[in-house]
Amino acid sequence: MVERLRAALGRRAFTEQKMFGGTCFMLNGNMLIGTSKRGLLVRVGKAAHEAAVARPHARPMEMGGRGMEGYVHVAPEGTASAADLASWLDLALAFVETLPPKSKPAKVAKKRM
Repeated sequence: MVERLRAALGRRAFTEQKMFGGTCFMLNGNMLIGTSKRGLLVRVGKAAHEAAVARPHARPMEMGGRGMEGYVHVAPEGTASAADLASWLDLALAFVETLPPKSKPAKVAKKRM
């Protein structure tokens, strides 16, 4: 899945970060889409959340028993074809490209005791 996402993102300037037990793809410092053993985590935003979870093989994302509005979990069956994966990626890009870039926080030196 990681290789498929790299190819689908093409020439976009993205970064990868280990998160949620998988690899997350970041665009301008904002989480876009991520992989896990159970499927794909797609950031769709609150406005598109309801329509996204109504799609086949999708359900609301949960972390620690709490729903994460604006994030959708897609089972592997929902990304089996290149067109299915592209559709989810397009949905994530439509939201994340509207977000302002995040700057990396300055590293704080640890105090010695």
